[in-house]
Amino acid sequence: MAELHELSLRDRAFFRAYRWRRIDPVPWAPLTKPLSEARLAVVSTAGLVSSTQDPFDEGVRGGDTSFREISSATDVRELLDTHRSSSYDHAGVSEDANVAFPIDRVRELVERGHVGSVASRHLSFMGSITAPGRLVRHSAPQAAQLLMDDGVDCAVLVPI
Repeated sequence: MAELHELSLRDRAFFRAYRWRRIDPVPWAPLTKPLSEARLAVVSTAGLVSSTQDPFDEGVRGGDTSFREISSATDVRELLDTHRSSSYDHAGVSEDANVAFPIDRVRELVERGHVGSVASRHLSFMGSITAPGRLVRHSAPQAAQLLMDDGVDCAVLVPI
């Protein structure tokens, strides 16, 4: 992660003035079964999309709060980095998208018996949402319902 002094003057000014949102209490649901029996999904804010999906809309003021479903069968090398932020180095994601969407690592955990199963679909959001109200009110509940419908017991959250 970059330190503030490493960012451009514009980005430093933005981060100093940004009104960070706090959610208290933090929504939390304890895992009710051993991880070795649980179905796991990946939820990333890397703005990754498959080649057949529309990229996130950079023109939405405050950020595009929609999400993309990523099939469990997707080859991580096929994912496209459409993250709008220039505040982080995209090189790691370009080299190996597992940095931001660790589906190959999750598959390995299932093969080793540490995780019960991989969900059939995973979620990709755009990070850098500066106006998260729509995300909290609409997109996040829709995403949670989708995961519940898929029988997901837990998710690996990968914030970018």
